[in-house]
Amino acid sequence: MSGLKRPPALAVGHRIRFEGQVRGVLEVTAQAAVLEDAETPHRVVALIDLFEAEDFEVLFQPERMPLPAVGLLEAFPPEAVKQALWWEKHILEVLHGLAPDAEPGTEPRPGYGPGSSVTSRQRVKAAELAAAGHDVAAQTVGNRRRRYQAEGLVGLADRRPVRKRAEFGSVPEPVVEAMRKAIKEGVDTSTRNGAYLIWRTGEILRESVEEPVELPTQRTLYRLLEKLAKGTHATGSAVTRRSKAHGAAAPFGELTVSAPGEVMQIDSTPLDVMVRLDNGVVGKVELTGMIDVATRTLSAAVLRPTTKSVDASVLLARTVTPELMRPGWVDALKMSRSVLPHRRLLSLDERLEHAAAKPVIVPEMIVCDHGKAFISRNFRASCRFLEIDFQPTHKGAPFQKGHIEKMLGSVATMFAQFLPGHTGRNTDQRGRHPEQENLWSLPELQDLLDEWIVAQWQNRPHEGLRDPDHPGRLFTPNQKYAALVESCGYVPVALSGQDYVELLPAAWRAVNSYGIRINNRTYDSPELGPMRLRDSGVTAKRGLWEVHRDPYDASRVWVRDHRGDGGWVQATWKYLNRTPVPFGDLAWDHVSHQLPKATEEELAQAVADLLTRAHAGPDRPAAKKRDRKAAPAKAERRVAARTKAAPPTVPVPDPRPLPLPEAEAPEDDGDLAEVIPLGLFNPLEDPWGRS
Repeated sequence: MSGLKRPPALAVGHRIRFEGQVRGVLEVTAQAAVLEDAETPHRVVALIDLFEAEDFEVLFQPERMPLPAVGLLEAFPPEAVKQALWWEKHILEVLHGLAPDAEPGTEPRPGYGPGSSVTSRQRVKAAELAAAGHDVAAQTVGNRRRRYQAEGLVGLADRRPVRKRAEFGSVPEPVVEAMRKAIKEGVDTSTRNGAYLIWRTGEILRESVEEPVELPTQRTLYRLLEKLAKGTHATGSAVTRRSKAHGAAAPFGELTVSAPGEVMQIDSTPLDVMVRLDNGVVGKVELTGMIDVATRTLSAAVLRPTTKSVDASVLLARTVTPELMRPGWVDALKMSRSVLPHRRLLSLDERLEHAAAKPVIVPEMIVCDHGKAFISRNFRASCRFLEIDFQPTHKGAPFQKGHIEKMLGSVATMFAQFLPGHTGRNTDQRGRHPEQENLWSLPELQDLLDEWIVAQWQNRPHEGLRDPDHPGRLFTPNQKYAALVESCGYVPVALSGQDYVELLPAAWRAVNSYGIRINNRTYDSPELGPMRLRDSGVTAKRGLWEVHRDPYDASRVWVRDHRGDGGWVQATWKYLNRTPVPFGDLAWDHVSHQLPKATEEELAQAVADLLTRAHAGPDRPAAKKRDRKAAPAKAERRVAARTKAAPPTVPVPDPRPLPLPEAEAPEDDGDLAEVIPLGLFNPLEDPWGRS
């Protein structure tokens, strides 16, 4: 049996070969086709006979009409669209013999039947329209028919209202190129206004063009400058102008990250808030932060008068250790009441027992700019020690770490503006005498920032954390981390006590009979006995002893025993018992049963209370006459009551109660808060060695 063969497609307008003649197909029905014939007006042939003929062949097929650009019709005036629809009705009758709104079974009108050609139908249509009062020639009908077949309905519309104009009007091309060059010259220079750029355009024309070119009018040149300078900040911010000019050319690439810590970014910026520094002087501080690109988690953020390389190294230690709960924080901020998988993570990492609702993320790669604090030998050594890839961006390319840049800006708009002493981004936005407001001290402000990160940032839906399958849904950083940790897993990389102390910044001091003095604080310990008034043996440091300290915890320092085995000796601040100790060593009354999850209302209330407290400033007693000799003692007690140390960066053992100093009678009326005995933080003790 012969194989089956699909019959050829046949449509009106095809040219075929049949019985020795080239014929046009005038009409096709379900069983027959109407063909042109040399002897008769037309000939009806059954399809089965046509396809079985020996010399049957489809010679060529007319090109298919393209899909009409219907969307372009929205740019045309309503009258032009109405006129195009009127012409379409007549053109369709010329092409197919019937009007588009004809009822089924309607016979073609005289002159449009199967035996008539397209040319004859065009003449009939032109005569018909002329009789109806429209001055239309057969050639016009043919032109519109061809445009309709090529462009669809858009080809029948009057294009004059939407005719494309030259991009820069009648401005000569040399003037356009000269102004482009003038704008490009100003990328790395100070900002100038449009008058200078127009003047410089004329100078470039006279220097480069051989034949003189007449400049357009001032109004035309300003309009040209507005078009050419769009998006370049040619007359705006110099920093933004350089960033735009030296940025990557579109289309922009996107770094795909799928695991927490795969790519993290670090940067620092001045915080737009006045604070009281340790010496009582009012000044500004810098905010240094690190963000995880995959989850947008703000893993660590610290405030310092100036950012140094040692501060960046301490930031690494804070990133890989949990954020512990603090006194005064609501239970809704505990990790055990968050969306994070606390119970499963706790089985892997014992340090999370008293942690706040912020993930612990170990960096695999850190992206930073070329700031001295980040490209220093100290920071690079810390990255090598923790086996972290160090990746500086290209110079003048802040967009390569856009996530941390955006985060630092968000801190200014979402947190800093609620604080007393807010200065704004520049002098134009600064109020009158912000330094005279009720300012926070640096440790107090650091504590507020840590609480805000846990309460607000980690629980706020982020625009960059969308569900790919449901783009309308936003995730919070904690939710994104909980989702990714299910597929990527969690491997705790805990710093030992030795590792933690090694990462701290070093200072070289003499061990005197009274101990060690750093920043007007005296540190002493019985273990320092063999070192007192002795030379360390390090000739490069003139016999001084290496002292490591945590910039965010003034309670103790560690001294390397250069004369012994090179280990660390801890020295405690002389007045430690008179001030709060680090919160990492607090005794927490944790219940064993599962706590209920924090509700959205509880988190929102925690954020609202935080911003209210932050805006009010620290509690300061009302100004009144008092004994000048008694003022320093009272101020010391007030600072001791309000100052809170930053949390430790490693897990701590069970607290040991400290002997409290003898309480003094309060001078102010009112009940004092209950005093909780706190233990000392020992980073050299192994947290996994607890029973």
